[in-house]
Parts: sequence; C-alpha cells; structure tokens
Amino acid sequence: MGLLFATSPLLIVTLGALLLMLAEAFTKKPSEGDLALGTAVTLLAGASTSIAVWMVGPENIDGVSALAPYLLTDRFAMFFDFVICLGGALAALLAGGYLPEHGLERGEFYPLLMFSSVGAMVLAGAGDLLSLFIGLETMSLGVYAMTGFRRGSRRSTEAAMKYFLLGSFAAAVLLYGGALLYGATGHTDLVGIGQRIASAGTIVKGVTPVSLPLVIVGLMLVLVGLVFKVSAVPFHMWTPDAYEGAPTPATTFMAVAVKSAAFAMMLRVLLIAFGDPDSASWGAGWPPVIAGLAVLTMTVANVIAGRQESVKRMLAYSSIAHAGYVLIGVAATIRQNGHEAEGAILFYLLTYTVSTAGAFGALILCGRKGAEATSYEDLAGVGRRHPGAALPFALFLLSLAGVPPAAGFFGKFYIFRAAIYGGGGFYWLAVIGLLNSVVGAYYYLRVIVYMYMREPAPGAPIAVPMRSAYVAFALLACALLVLGLGLFPGTMLDIALHAPVRG
Repeated sequence: MGLLFATSPLLIVTLGALLLMLAEAFTKKPSEGDLALGTAVTLLAGASTSIAVWMVGPENIDGVSALAPYLLTDRFAMFFDFVICLGGALAALLAGGYLPEHGLERGEFYPLLMFSSVGAMVLAGAGDLLSLFIGLETMSLGVYAMTGFRRGSRRSTEAAMKYFLLGSFAAAVLLYGGALLYGATGHTDLVGIGQRIASAGTIVKGVTPVSLPLVIVGLMLVLVGLVFKVSAVPFHMWTPDAYEGAPTPATTFMAVAVKSAAFAMMLRVLLIAFGDPDSASWGAGWPPVIAGLAVLTMTVANVIAGRQESVKRMLAYSSIAHAGYVLIGVAATIRQNGHEAEGAILFYLLTYTVSTAGAFGALILCGRKGAEATSYEDLAGVGRRHPGAALPFALFLLSLAGVPPAAGFFGKFYIFRAAIYGGGGFYWLAVIGLLNSVVGAYYYLRVIVYMYMREPAPGAPIAVPMRSAYVAFALLACALLVLGLGLFPGTMLDIALHAPVRG
C-alpha cells in the first residue's frame, strides 16, 4: 500500500489517460468540453496526490524504494510531478476552448497530452538511464503528434517534421552517450555511475578501472541531448518553428511541462552522475560549459525575440531565453550554496509555468477563428476595446519580464542571488542575466504598448476575443498563482528548498 500511495500521482494520470482513450474510442462523439474537463480534473488529481505524498514525506512511506533506481519517489520528483500536472491541466483547459473554436475537434489530443505528461513524470523521477530514455521517448512522441495536430496546415506539418527529426537525432546522441557511460562504468543507474566516476583514480583489485576517455565523450554526448531538450542555444533551432506551427495549447504544454521535465532530467544527471569534485569543477568539468550556454542562450534569444513581428514566435524565443536564466542556476549548483541554487531553480520553473501558460492562454483569448491575434498589429487597441482580455495578458507579460510584485520577479531574483552568494559567486553571470532581463523587458512591454497605446491602422485586421469558460478559468487560476507567488514567495521557496535532487 505504501508503494501505491507513493506512486499515486503517476498511477492516477496513467489510468486516467487509458480511460480517456477508451472513452474517446467507444463513445460516438464525446464533446470536446467533456474531454478537456476530464483531462484537467485527472491531472489536477495527480497534482493533488503529489502534494499529499509530499506532506506525508516519501522518506516515511514503507516500500518507497522498491522501484529504485529506475523510478525515484523523492521530494524532488513530487515537486516536478506537481508542476508537470499543473502545466498539463492548464494546457488541457486552454485546448477545451481553442480546439472547438478553430475546428480542430478531434479527441485524440487529450490522450496524447496525458501520455506525454506520464512520460514527463517518469523523466522527473528517473534514476537510471534506461527509465530516463523510456520517459523521454514517451513524452516526446506525444508532443511530436500534438505539434502536427493541425493536419491541413503546411506550417504545422513542417514544424512537426523538424521537431521529430531533430528530436530523434538528439535522443540518439543521448542514448549513445549513455551506452558509452555504461561501457566505462558498468552501471546504468545514476548513483552507480557517479560512484564509479568518483573512484576513477582508485585502483581496486578485481575491479575493472574506469575509462576516463569514454566518460568524457559520454558526458559530452549526454550534454548535447540534455541541452537540446531544454532548447538552449545553439540547439534551439526547432523551438520557434515547433512553437509557432503547433496549436497554441500544444505550444503551452511544450513550453511549460516539457521544459520542466527536461530540467529535472538535467539536474539529476549532472548532479548525481557527474556531481563528483572533478566532473563538477570549474577547471575541468561541465559547469563552464553550462555557464557559457547560459550566456549564449539568454543573449541570442533576447536579441532575436526583439526582432519578431509574430507574438507567438516572440514567446517562443522568450521561452529559450528563460532556459538561459535557469542554466545560471544549474551552473551555480557547484558552489557552496548549491542547495539554495537547486531550490531557486525549482521555484523559477513553477513561476515560469504559470506565467507562460497564462501568456499563451491570454493570446488564445484575444482572437477567435478568422480574427486571431498573431502579430503585434493585431493586438493594437485591444486594451481599450476588450480590457478583460488585455489585463491578464499584461499581468503575465510583466511577470515574464520580472517586474515586481509578480512571481517572475522573485524567480529571477532567487536565481541571481544563488549565483552571486556562493563561495566566490558568479557575479559576472548574474550581471549578464540582469542585463538580458532588461533587454527582454523591451519585447514584453512592446505588446503592452500596442494593446493600450496604439490603434489599428485603417483597413488592418482586428483581433476579436473569443468566449470560453475553460480559457477564462485557466487564466484566472494562472493570475491567482502569479500574484500569490509574487506576494508570498518565501513559502514556496522554502518548499522548493526541501526538494533537493541530491537528498
């Protein structure tokens, strides 16, 4: 019973996905609203049970280690189960309004979303390279299908094909890196790999010595796969096309749940398998690579985002830039306050999830079929004509920009603080992150300027907001979370600090 309770978030979402798939297959024509509501309720049930397991304490549950190392049910996994289920539920509610409005009423979208959520949850709890790869592919296959869900659109088909080909290549590179690590250490579990690498310089009779060249090449290949999944520069090429071509609810899911699971995977692999003093050293390990990628990702993404005319594509580059901010925290985990940096990353991903889901949801709300909001010009004057649609959009954009008292401000503040106050600190990395935040504020505020201070040009298309209770409820939930996390950030940060990946 203890093991069933500990794994209940994953079991509930898996069972719900199977039941939903059967309901969609054997019901003559289930309403889109019923499927959206069923998906959201199931995922919220998964989020609620992750809170219940957290409150009891996974370490206090009998039999919780029965699935280790393949599936770890620790506080770190429970935190990410909550974030993934929350992001998936918000995406499902947005789909409940978006798909019928745009003539995409096909029920397979919701089982795809739920099975992708299952894969993401497995990925967050994977303690072995085998289960990690299974979770990664389960998550990715559903996302590939959701990206190409708009069958009649060449842009959607092209985006899905690009994402599939590049994603498959990255997964193959990651798998090959894992094979090299197994050959070098004799282990596929992350703890075993880490222990063997840490003892590489020790000669033990009867034990095959670790091949350091294989370990180095394996680490490089694994890093490539990890960086692709978090869409960091220069492995970001798929992101703008996939985000723009996919239906907006699918884009929302990719931006929040998939990215959160990818960072959970990155933290587990780097801090457990490669957390020894040599691998995690600034002079000869992965931290300088991560720091360099953080700078490159923030700078390139923010510069390109400011040049976009499509709001959806701008949000795609914004997502890439936020991956760069999180990478600052990943690099800071090697410092004396590494525990604080881990907590800051978890808090950041939660605030990013609700802010980004809200931003995409507000974009959905601002345009109905035939009068969609895709460019900045489309949003001109929306603040005056339809204040109920513009106000939440402005709130979420300010949160993403890092303006207090929205949650996004404290997300960035904790990341930068962890980088600065860490046994010498990465002052330069925090300064570059702060400067990039200022650059990023330009394109967020540009949307607000168009909504409230511009009027449509004569003869230009005018976006007309849609009406959907599902979308409105999702935006209300996101707004409350953005304001709540912004006004009382200490409570959630304390919870995040109690979910370290390294125990």
